[in-house]
Amino acid sequence: RKLMARARNWLWTVAIKPYHSFVYWRDADVETVPPTIVEDLMHHDKDVIVPNVWRPLPDWLGNQQPYDLNSWQESDGGLQLADTLDEDACIVEGYVEYQTWRPHLAYLRDPYGDPEVEMDLDGIGGVSILTKARVFRTGSHFPAFSFEKHAETEAFGKLSKRMGYSVVGLPHYVIWHIYEPSSDDLKHMEWMALEEVRQQEEAKIKKVYDKVWNKAFADVQDEWSKERQQYLKNTDMSKQRKIKVDWPGVDDWKIDQSQKS
Repeated sequence: RKLMARARNWLWTVAIKPYHSFVYWRDADVETVPPTIVEDLMHHDKDVIVPNVWRPLPDWLGNQQPYDLNSWQESDGGLQLADTLDEDACIVEGYVEYQTWRPHLAYLRDPYGDPEVEMDLDGIGGVSILTKARVFRTGSHFPAFSFEKHAETEAFGKLSKRMGYSVVGLPHYVIWHIYEPSSDDLKHMEWMALEEVRQQEEAKIKKVYDKVWNKAFADVQDEWSKERQQYLKNTDMSKQRKIKVDWPGVDDWKIDQSQKS
């Protein structure tokens, strides 16, 4: 993160010209954004502003998920955690060892909410940032060191706010990051592909078995009823002798079972 901060600082230093009013940052791996995002963010007239960032997921993972957890409001838990860390340490959101209990912009999204709603922030994520150029011209930057136990974009948000600039996010205005499968996701995808092949082969075998079964065990009762009349048409069925079969000992096992119980 500190190296990324140095890269960002070099970029805005060489890019900003005297006639520039805004600086817009956007990651290259953003998948979907409104075509009017710059105008949409600009009209809020804030010094630093970010949208909400989510990402699409496969159906088996729930379709969608909050992505950028670096946009947040500071909390008592976060401040207490910072006091316990070394001077050069940097808190990174989303890890078990950094329990901050901060309100995150990403988790406050309402799909039917007003995209104009604003939320005051302390730290900001770097996926998509619109900043007034004067914020940089007056000394704010992306700290390449631990500033209040943060670096890069989160530290930029804190530093800019410390300088008196407005830092806000839009919880219901969403852009979409690409889906980057984890190693566990890739393993599950491999299993799904193998399972699909197995099911296809099983369906082929079942189709053959069903065909053989239907042919070997076809119901011929109706045909036999018709043929039986033909075979027995000259037979006097009134003299037919009923045969009684005696099965001695067939129920002995029941007697044995009752004695045992």
